[in-house]
Amino acid sequence: MAQKVVLGFSGGLDTTFCVKYLSEDKGYEVHSIIVNTGGFTADELQKIESHAYALGVKSHTTIDAVKGYYDRIIRYLIYGNVLKNNTYPLSVSAERLSQALHIADHVKKLGATAVAHGSTGAGNDQVRFDMVFHIMIPGVEILTPIRDLRLSREEEIAYLKEKGVEMNAAKAMYSINKGLWGTSVGGKETLSSKGMLPEEAWPTQVTKSTAEEVKLHFEKGELTEINDRKFDHPSEAIQYLQTIAGPFGIGRDIHIGDTIIGIKGRVGFEAAAPMVIIKAHHTLEKHILTKWQLTWKDQLSQFYGNWLHEGQILDPVMRDIEAFLERSQQNVTGDVFVQLMPYRFQVIGIASKYDLMSSKFGKYGEMNSGWSGEDVRGFSKIFGNQVAIWNSVNGEQ
Repeated sequence: MAQKVVLGFSGGLDTTFCVKYLSEDKGYEVHSIIVNTGGFTADELQKIESHAYALGVKSHTTIDAVKGYYDRIIRYLIYGNVLKNNTYPLSVSAERLSQALHIADHVKKLGATAVAHGSTGAGNDQVRFDMVFHIMIPGVEILTPIRDLRLSREEEIAYLKEKGVEMNAAKAMYSINKGLWGTSVGGKETLSSKGMLPEEAWPTQVTKSTAEEVKLHFEKGELTEINDRKFDHPSEAIQYLQTIAGPFGIGRDIHIGDTIIGIKGRVGFEAAAPMVIIKAHHTLEKHILTKWQLTWKDQLSQFYGNWLHEGQILDPVMRDIEAFLERSQQNVTGDVFVQLMPYRFQVIGIASKYDLMSSKFGKYGEMNSGWSGEDVRGFSKIFGNQVAIWNSVNGEQ
């Protein structure tokens, strides 16, 4: 009896090659799985399933992971206002971890002896998939034909043609990966240290030119309403906001960052909803949280984002930080008003019953109602007392 292998399958050239190679050259019983984290329509998923069966897979499984992806990962990126290198909302890296976890669960369910993915040997994804598999399904063999065989695209196409599978030989000028938390775009302009993607390369074209105000309502740090429209799940609010903000060309940028394997890389991305949400959420927090809550959140969130990017979602320290982040959101409830414009946006202000800027406590730079001038005079002397002593002892000698 042939051994079972679970293959993470997207329907593209690499994973199409993997099906034929693993089943016909290596004799495995291939079970394909696609994990949708927000990048596929129902029609696209159906076409991918038909393609998988036409290639000869034993079974094909489609996992709708959008809500679970949000619940397990995205909400903590929002709580933490996570932007890698102050730029990138971890669009793809977060997705891959969600996919790897679901694939590992499927391996357990089927009792497969092997798992396969179509990563090359050049990027971060190979590490993320391998690491999750080593931890979640130890002892299961990891097969990576594209990485191991080092085949060119032309060689893959020629191999498939011999097997009776016709694939489009024309390589798209830009590689695009779409998901709930943004879309990455790679092309010739991102292969060197200088270059910006041209207008036609961006998946969402700019069709709005008139400024538009949007009201976002957060409930304990989660986006639950947009312009008074309520959503059953925050993932639906994210997708709706994308339809509003995306046509402005908001959230376009190029990220330069460190890969897990030690090289630097550039990637373009568009993430209108994530960028607006993070900025709006952060503004709300600055009104509601105390100075030291914000300070420690910043430090822990930066570590959380970096460690997640490097595939370490299963490290128990991540659960500890998530507990801190979730607790920090208890009062992060209120409305944030954002003005959307072509290629940019700005937060106009907030309204929350938890706003610490309430005028009843005083107006910054004008009038206070909680203390007197004499109180401040004494406080200033005490607050700087130790530094005054140090300067007295260690001053000019």
